[in-house]
Amino acid sequence: MKVLVYSSFTFSYLNRARVLFQTLRRFHPDWEAVALITDEPPPRFAFDPAAEPFDRVVWAKDLGIAPFRGWLFRHDVVEVCTAVKGPFLHQVCEAGEADIAIYLDPDTALFAPLDPLVEMLGQDDILLTPHLIDPNEDRAAILDNDLSASRTGIFNLGFVAIRSTGEGARFARWWNDRLLAFCYDDIPNGLFVDQRWCDHVPALFDRVKVIRDPGYNVASWNLSKRKVAITRQGEILVNGATLRFWHFTKLGPTGDVMTKRYAGDNFEVYEIWRWYKEAVAAATDPAIPERWWAYGQFDDGAPIAKPQRVLYRERADLQAAYPDPFEGGYQAWWKAEGPGRRG
Repeated sequence: MKVLVYSSFTFSYLNRARVLFQTLRRFHPDWEAVALITDEPPPRFAFDPAAEPFDRVVWAKDLGIAPFRGWLFRHDVVEVCTAVKGPFLHQVCEAGEADIAIYLDPDTALFAPLDPLVEMLGQDDILLTPHLIDPNEDRAAILDNDLSASRTGIFNLGFVAIRSTGEGARFARWWNDRLLAFCYDDIPNGLFVDQRWCDHVPALFDRVKVIRDPGYNVASWNLSKRKVAITRQGEILVNGATLRFWHFTKLGPTGDVMTKRYAGDNFEVYEIWRWYKEAVAAATDPAIPERWWAYGQFDDGAPIAKPQRVLYRERADLQAAYPDPFEGGYQAWWKAEGPGRRG
């Protein structure tokens, strides 16, 4: 049984991805670890994949998405790192590269083996984790967590696992098609990258399992209903179940605020966060500028604003006129004739 685990990120998240794959190696050294990168290395960073805790790198530009630069330009960094998840998964299934494929966000870390996932996929073909598995009663928690999930998606797609055949392969093809065309952060129009699409999965596919074990995908949005404890033997439990992986979303002030709000006096949570921050700091290379993304700027170095991406996304005439919008043509048009012109 070959298991492949992949994560999608840019070089600004390489430190988090290193922690993820280091923890994966600890429990599953025989599983293939794949880094899916939509970026180019910073100029002063000597990237050596052989020295990293993953087996191989797949560059998004090599996924066969055409025209790649024009397609990429339509997305911001979060949108595109999400969008490439579907094409890669579909290609894994088509090529028969693995029996089981698991996606994990780069800001997750394992705390126990994921063998139960393999067992679950002996019965089902698609595994998803919902943001919430217990209803909140507190009004603040409902506003923060329940309504947030209603806006952004019932399932958190920082994790998904499939068998590469049957309904799993059918899901991967469908996800590929949806994410290539509609992976945008556009909540008013019913989109939040890949997550709102997966609200449809239990209705569209058979052999879908919704994992309701509280030890999977623990994060600030579900801490209001999950109690963390550490046994004398060092095992971490969540509502009495083994902690499998934690999703350390929004590392920094925002994550700290939400964690403190719902962890309260559950001090074990802060110990886990302290460990993670130290691990990320140790994995950080100072040669990588903060928030680095090679595709965040035009070829002349000028930053690309979100409205420039959105307009290009919405207008087929601009896409035809400027198949590579990173070059000077689209930028010049924006300044001379578009919304960016100076009156």
